[in-house]
Amino acid sequence: MPSPFPGMNPYLEHPNLWSGLHHWLIIEIARYLSPQLRPKYRVAVQVRMYETIEENSLFVGIPDVTVISRQTVTDSTMTNVAVAATTAQPVRVTIPMPMTIKEGYLEVREVGTEALVTTIEILSPTNKRSGKGREMYEEKREKVLLSRTNLVEIDLLRQGNPMKFQGNNIESQYRILVCRGNNRPYADLYAFNLPDAIPSFPLPLRSEDTEPVIDLQALLNGIYDTSGYDMVLDYSQEPVPSLSESDATCADALLRSQGLG
Repeated sequence: MPSPFPGMNPYLEHPNLWSGLHHWLIIEIARYLSPQLRPKYRVAVQVRMYETIEENSLFVGIPDVTVISRQTVTDSTMTNVAVAATTAQPVRVTIPMPMTIKEGYLEVREVGTEALVTTIEILSPTNKRSGKGREMYEEKREKVLLSRTNLVEIDLLRQGNPMKFQGNNIESQYRILVCRGNNRPYADLYAFNLPDAIPSFPLPLRSEDTEPVIDLQALLNGIYDTSGYDMVLDYSQEPVPSLSESDATCADALLRSQGLG
């Protein structure tokens, strides 16, 4: 069953699904490009790893239950200060735990010399919020932009802070950035929103090469079918993250027209 959305399916942005979708996209883009780039180039799947503490559990001692009886201290030196009442029963709390994060990305390398020609990145939630994931990605991004390596940066996540670029105060929910190493500081930005189909874009290579066009929409639709997302997603519920009021109205009409939701 095909995805009911003409472009990016917002239900696939759910934190419990995004990691799997990210891996699917990495592999399918590599599978699509490899036969078109041979024999001059090869597509390498790389993994960036780092340890961090999950942002949702940064504080030790915050209970996961919110009903705690309280009393007010009446001592004149402590007036109007509320403290938790002592209790003989323990309260369950969450301890921040180090997590190993693995983020896949692609490299197009020249066969024989192993020269890095193009880096393809698909942004993850950790890249779009403050913390170690953002810092590491921005450091890697800066190194690429200071080199002659081409960069393709795919952002299919509405939530979080977009990567920096300048030009025309463009705002959109989703973005694909194609930045050629021989054309800095200029780059091509494909900006699109929920009702739009995902635009196809060329993969930058050496200036003398024919650039293959990546139809990300077709790849995503194929992943939707292969992975059986139609059997997992509950379209009667709101997507996570939630939609704006106008997008929610549009999505609801779209789903109802197809007998979903």
